[in-house]
Amino acid sequence: MTGEPKQVAIIGAGPGGLVAARFLLAHGFEPVLFEQSSHLGGQWNQGAPHSGVWPGMYTNTSRVLSRFSDLEWPPGTMMFPRNEEALAYLERYAEKFGICDRIRLRHRVDRLESAGDGRWAVTHSAADGTVRTEVYPRVIVASGRYHHPRPPEVPGLESFSGAGGVEHTFHFRDANRYAGQRVLVAGGAISAVEIAPELVFAGAARVLSCMRRQRYVLQRVVAGVPIDYLVFTRFAVLAKENLPLEFTRNRVKQFILRTSGTPQQWGALPANEDPLLAGFTQNQFYLPLVNDGRIISKPWIRSIAGQRVTFEDGSSEEVDAILLATGFRLDLPFLSPAIRQTVGAEGPALRLFHHTFHPQLPGLAFLGIFHQGGPNWPPLELQGRWITYVWSGACAAPDPEAMARDIAAQQPSEAPLRMDERCIDFARQAGVEPDLERWPEFKRALLFGPLATSSFRLSGPDALPDAAEIFAAEAAEFGLITSPELSPQERADLQVLEQAQAVAAAR
Repeated sequence: MTGEPKQVAIIGAGPGGLVAARFLLAHGFEPVLFEQSSHLGGQWNQGAPHSGVWPGMYTNTSRVLSRFSDLEWPPGTMMFPRNEEALAYLERYAEKFGICDRIRLRHRVDRLESAGDGRWAVTHSAADGTVRTEVYPRVIVASGRYHHPRPPEVPGLESFSGAGGVEHTFHFRDANRYAGQRVLVAGGAISAVEIAPELVFAGAARVLSCMRRQRYVLQRVVAGVPIDYLVFTRFAVLAKENLPLEFTRNRVKQFILRTSGTPQQWGALPANEDPLLAGFTQNQFYLPLVNDGRIISKPWIRSIAGQRVTFEDGSSEEVDAILLATGFRLDLPFLSPAIRQTVGAEGPALRLFHHTFHPQLPGLAFLGIFHQGGPNWPPLELQGRWITYVWSGACAAPDPEAMARDIAAQQPSEAPLRMDERCIDFARQAGVEPDLERWPEFKRALLFGPLATSSFRLSGPDALPDAAEIFAAEAAEFGLITSPELSPQERADLQVLEQAQAVAAAR
């Protein structure tokens, strides 16, 4: 890259755009962030048209897994920060790393296309109506994945006549609006199991919950430990890579039974015996409220006529309002037709090498444009670091032929990706996956502890001198990993894994 211009256009000033800018600046690049709203923060800029965050909403991931490696939460921050705290965190992050002056607020990108000379033309419009086109050698698309609601195809949905109307949960703002009403929450996404209890607590007359398939609903906190500490681990990734799928299936099922129980134990509809097929979400109150009869579990909708909703089991109910937690459509309207066709932007997921690069689009990268379950700030930081290292030469660029083969073999799906798999994948690509042999005192924490961003600053580019101390404190937080001594179950799991790795190495 010697002698080449260092300008990078970043589309979006949410968490992904900010963390990418931070590392680009550290490696000598000159990022410019285009943000369509009047403030940074992306989804956490509550009140912006592209935000689905409602007042009073908390993060559904713990504070340790909802932070970047270079900035701690203020003392006294709760286990699950409020949305206002998340925005304030991003503001402090942008200020600390000199990003604020590089953000062009109220600048919407209308078109991204090839400039014909290996560079990229970014056409953007300002709040005063001014339209300009600028050319950059590199562009990162970090505009987000969850801002274009997708309604379900339900016969008669358009005929619904309840006084509360039909609304996607993306537009949900106030549970009190539904006080005294009969409300159906349709969908199994995390917003569905978060909003249904809020409706109960706000005094809805009756709350029904229906899912296409019943998911397992995990308790958000287990014995004082946030569930994301326990679910998303490096061991889980290594087990999936090295052991028969049955091992992971049984391990997940036993974990669910031990910590949360099955939906039918609480009075909800039964989930598929295979938790990997059923999927899971989390909420502390949903299943107890089902158990108390304050949330009624129903199968998916067969049809709607007026106020009457008929479900797939033949039962029916009259409701006053319907909230749709039915996901989002991939929406990147500013991409030129040529780019859209190349990356498959009309499909359920982009066709990219490890969700980031395409061999036919050098100098263009996508960050965070994937559907994921679990905390997303750690993978965003790791993906931003990988992009930076490839462009700076700190790590080898992917081979174009290998990228093409990988993309050709893909089968794009709407199924959410796991946070732990994304973290380990991006860490390997960036060359920052911690070596267990180099850090024997942290072996337990690195395998069975949280995938905190600090654990990926132990070595490699941008290693932090105090990363070990920070990670030790984060692993011990909530009382999870307070010593390097493996528990009997961890020791047994690790033995099975190491035996499988030894057999694979001997082949």
